[in-house]
Amino acid sequence: MNKKIYIGPAGWAYKDWEGVVYPRKPGPKFDPLEYLARFFNTIEINSSFYRPFTESTAKSWVGRVSSARDFMFTAKLHRVFTHERGKATADDEKQVREGMDLLRGAGKLGALLLQFPWSFKNTDDERVYLAKLLERFRDYPLVLEIRHSSWNNPQIYEWLEEVSVGVCNVDQPLFAKSIKPADLTTSQIGYVRLHGRNYQDWFREKAPRDDRYNYLYSMDELEPWITRIKEIAAKTKESYVITNNHFRGQAVVNALEIKATLAEERVAGPAPLFQKYPELKESAVPEHENIEGEPMLFS
Repeated sequence: MNKKIYIGPAGWAYKDWEGVVYPRKPGPKFDPLEYLARFFNTIEINSSFYRPFTESTAKSWVGRVSSARDFMFTAKLHRVFTHERGKATADDEKQVREGMDLLRGAGKLGALLLQFPWSFKNTDDERVYLAKLLERFRDYPLVLEIRHSSWNNPQIYEWLEEVSVGVCNVDQPLFAKSIKPADLTTSQIGYVRLHGRNYQDWFREKAPRDDRYNYLYSMDELEPWITRIKEIAAKTKESYVITNNHFRGQAVVNALEIKATLAEERVAGPAPLFQKYPELKESAVPEHENIEGEPMLFS
């Protein structure tokens, strides 16, 4: 597999992964981050969306993945800049930069993701806001995720290319004004995020977070994305593929399937996962089992 492609899930601290992705009783020395870094070369930090992480936290994360030499993090920008627009202070920026600068200085920050909600639409005021935000954080490798179709405009993509900001290609439940799947690139960083297709709960106001991301992609659904990922990788220096359908470890299943398909060989995966998802054996084998010479069971 081309090493320019980084594949992994969004986040690693999920209670419902115990006994599914992680051992049911892992013991006090078990480290979920170090464990996942055995199987994936990236993880998207999603806790940074809710609160900035500190320099000491970032330093700990870097140390915990040190055995995975090619591992890279991506991280989401704090929501005060994207979902609570106009409320961010200089102190908010200072807190964000503290942890991000440590990751960047360690050579472990692949991208800073600016994820905007579907309600963020292409208007004069929002374009001005976005331009100022991109300028504010221009010293980081930026990727923009926009979900409303009003942004699907050649002039917008040309502008992003001019300011060297990548665009995130998303898979999400498609409604009338939703951005559709694509293989767009506007910088040397390619980015794909697979959110799942849970139409019932995506816009349900009181739906818990886990319900929104409760979805397992079939291989038939992943295949068009495999093609797009190859196209994106061909046009960029490095590309990140993030599975965000995290409920009950489904993001890990689909990330392994994508990794195996691109590598054209079976890959190792967390052993507990195969009890919950036996179909995963078509593209992966439990850790510690011999996978050398194992053919793919699908094409």
